[in-house]
Amino acid sequence: MSKNPTACLLIIGNEVLSGRTQDANLNFIAKRCSARGITLAEVRVIPDIREVIIGTVNEVRAKFDHVFTTGGIGPTHDDITSECVAAAFGVPWEPHPVAWEKMAKHYAAQNPPAEFNAARQRMATMPRGASLIENAVSVAPGFSIGNVHVMAGVPRIMQAMFDTLLPTLTHGVPVTSATVHAGGLLEGRIAEGLSAIQAKYPTLDIGSYPYYRPSGNGVALVAKGLDEKAVAAASAEIADFIRSMGFEPVAGEPA
Repeated sequence: MSKNPTACLLIIGNEVLSGRTQDANLNFIAKRCSARGITLAEVRVIPDIREVIIGTVNEVRAKFDHVFTTGGIGPTHDDITSECVAAAFGVPWEPHPVAWEKMAKHYAAQNPPAEFNAARQRMATMPRGASLIENAVSVAPGFSIGNVHVMAGVPRIMQAMFDTLLPTLTHGVPVTSATVHAGGLLEGRIAEGLSAIQAKYPTLDIGSYPYYRPSGNGVALVAKGLDEKAVAAASAEIADFIRSMGFEPVAGEPA
């Protein structure tokens, strides 16, 4: 899948590292990227520490085609992602004229009118040259600068931002996958045969995933890659391999 653009996700927030907040964004972004033909190649969870954010952003933006960040663009003192990204790019962190005007009008139109105070103004302050990532949920936008795309951590808002952003990104061939599973099959019995199939299809990723259900245990075998015909052929060989071991393969994910 190396022909597709690559991406890295930075999940930023002390609350994720402490366990107080469970990240719900990775699964959404990974699935959307696969369907769009973008290879999510790396994910990191980092704290709200200025030096760590700046250093990590500079490291990964040089390695990947796209960098997504989630978290740290709210109105409170520990929301420092935006200013850190400005520092990483070596540009001023300043009011974004479009975001500033939009947010000022939004709060003035509340009933009763709400103050566009210093905390809210932080959400309209961005690296110079940033372009906005709009969202349909809240007025405060994310932004892109270079190949770095900065989004909210709140899942519903992040999803709205990501769906706005995704069509604008360079992309490749969507990833195709096929799953076959078999109840009662043990992963330890299939390693050698599965390795032989993987060797026959070096451009695919073939994996085994045990599952445990009240009705019984088993293994799901997944072939995925950019070549739809190769995925289908590999999946058929996996099904034949399962039959050769005396089990009945079932297409799709286990219930």
